[in-house]
Amino acid sequence: MKKLILITVTLGIAASMLFASDYPTLEGEVASISKYGNAETSITGEDAYAAGYEPGDLVQLSVAGFSGIVPMGTNYSDVDSGETIVVISDEGVSIAINYGSFETASGAVTGSPVVIDMAEKGGYLEEHAIRQLVRTDSREDYGSDEIFANFRMVDEGRIQPGILYRSCSPVRGDSRAPYADRLAEAAGIRTVINLADSEESMEAGLAMAPYYSSLAADGSVITLDMAVDFFSPDFTSKLAEGLRFMISHDAPYLIHCNEGKDRAGMVAALLEALCGASMDEIIADYMESYENYYGVEKGTEQYDMISSIITDFFMTMNGRPFPWDAVGTVAENYARNTIGLTDDEISSLRTILTEG
Repeated sequence: MKKLILITVTLGIAASMLFASDYPTLEGEVASISKYGNAETSITGEDAYAAGYEPGDLVQLSVAGFSGIVPMGTNYSDVDSGETIVVISDEGVSIAINYGSFETASGAVTGSPVVIDMAEKGGYLEEHAIRQLVRTDSREDYGSDEIFANFRMVDEGRIQPGILYRSCSPVRGDSRAPYADRLAEAAGIRTVINLADSEESMEAGLAMAPYYSSLAADGSVITLDMAVDFFSPDFTSKLAEGLRFMISHDAPYLIHCNEGKDRAGMVAALLEALCGASMDEIIADYMESYENYYGVEKGTEQYDMISSIITDFFMTMNGRPFPWDAVGTVAENYARNTIGLTDDEISSLRTILTEG
């Protein structure tokens, strides 16, 4: 029986390799590096599709210091946090790490050769299908302005109601931005932590956000222009700057990035953990963005798969698994040892969020 199994597996592997060899090699170079550390390649989407490559395939990727088998998908979120993916679209082929920087991890630079070979046709198709998220940009498709703008109060743990809010960007210039701006005004927001924009990119959207514009003119908005590598020195130094800005300015506070789910989700999770929230509360708040935008339902495989992003975030903070009831300690150690906040600054953050 063991011999039969071995022969079957061997034949299966050989067939898979033969099947993969029917696809031509894709070769190009890194054309540019994005703000988020993604490697944009010279390989076009049209050429990749014409060669038979599609989302859901597993490919052998070689570029700079990276070599390995990775999935092809349509978005960085098609893989777990920290994993590499080849993103294929009509615009082109790029290489990303979900919540990380491929540039940093691989040493890729403009001009680095890129080689992609088929490893297993459709080898990632089932998981790719589970991860697909669809939304519209029409207000009529959502139950409220708040859901459409992903705008909500953050009051997990001991955070007092009416102190902290999160949302999509009021200055992105898209269909959601005016709603986020009006909701910020209705909530009486006095200080904004803008995780996504530079001063210049923020200014481009101020015309559509009159309330936000008034806060910016008053010096009550900080622009941090963050990427999504939460443990890079660039991210942590900017986060320290943003949290110190919160400490020195008045509540209510609004934290936002572009969609209000990734960078804003992680910063909100950190603050919730620092203020005594349970892991269940943190996960529920993080996943509300996916419920708002994409209708992801609790109890589904899709919900569980996506929610692992937030637990992985805290495990990476700690360097190893830990009991969930210690999440506050893990967050405090990250704030002190990685972000660089002092004990007094951590205490001040807790005070302004829990005592008002």
